[in-house]
Amino acid sequence: MWAILIGAALIIGGLLFLFQLALGRRPSNPHRMPQGGATLEPRRQGLRFLGLYKNWPALAIIAIGALLLAFGAYS
Repeated sequence: MWAILIGAALIIGGLLFLFQLALGRRPSNPHRMPQGGATLEPRRQGLRFLGLYKNWPALAIIAIGALLLAFGAYS
């Protein structure tokens, strides 16, 4: 039972850490797009913030939590 609770807590904590890393990178400031209209997205954001290099700690925490959940379900 303890493995399931700790695993679930690690998965939730890893997801929160992942969201914090993705959302807390650059401040949003309203600016005009070339096509017209306004957006809050940072300029030249790209998809680099989704890369494995920057998010590996959160993914490792999630993987450890999944292993603990599997261990708890098996026991």
